[in-house]
Amino acid sequence: MMIATYNANSIRARMPVIMKWLSDRRPDVLCLQETKVTDDEFPAPEIEAVGYRPVFRGEKSYNGVAILSRHEIEQVSFGFDGRGLDEGARILTARIRGIEIVNTYVPQGTAPDSDRFQYKLDWFQRLLDHFSARYKTSDRLIWIGDFNVAPEPIDVHDPKRLLGHVGYHPDEHRALAAVKAWGFVDIFRMHRPEPGHYTFWDYRVRDSVARGLGWRVDHIWGTETLAALSTDSWIDREPRLWQKPSDHTPVIAEFSI
Repeated sequence: MMIATYNANSIRARMPVIMKWLSDRRPDVLCLQETKVTDDEFPAPEIEAVGYRPVFRGEKSYNGVAILSRHEIEQVSFGFDGRGLDEGARILTARIRGIEIVNTYVPQGTAPDSDRFQYKLDWFQRLLDHFSARYKTSDRLIWIGDFNVAPEPIDVHDPKRLLGHVGYHPDEHRALAAVKAWGFVDIFRMHRPEPGHYTFWDYRVRDSVARGLGWRVDHIWGTETLAALSTDSWIDREPRLWQKPSDHTPVIAEFSI
């Protein structure tokens, strides 16, 4: 079973990339973030036409999450309370083939001295409370999406210079590590422990992809129960090189399910 994540940075702008990638790779499940459309504008007919069932929660111009599945989607919920009230369109949970998939677009944080940064740290705590209250570490559970944090020095191109910046800040590292300690394994790092793997390259940095100036902020984490079934994980850099790409690229994990 192939499960992937991709921050599309506007699904309307990225439909040619998404449709080509679905055709080329045929993942069982694709989780999207930053769809940036309201629910009535989501391109469900186009996605259904290529064999995927979509579930989604969006808002105009910001945020937005979706899960596209080739298999039946057994249960769906939104947000921390199952309804997604007053949180922005950032969390979408679906059960597919017995796997609970929690797709998140974590707040970016703006700047370390901003209220939005504290909101991000509080958001991680709410997510930890959510996992603790709703799941067991023995469940087949995936936490997936754009976490907006590079966890380790090998996850950024210049860790000394970038330390303290949003996305690579000690407070974010502590908050993310607390969620991981609940019972998650970084599926990608199980299979790719070496440096130089990135999922995000800033549009504003000239030739950032060619120069290797990236960040690994998009992740697929699973409980140990699920990690034991993982057979491979990799980053597909090709879509970042296509016409009109997102500033992110897909991450894929495969499981013997």
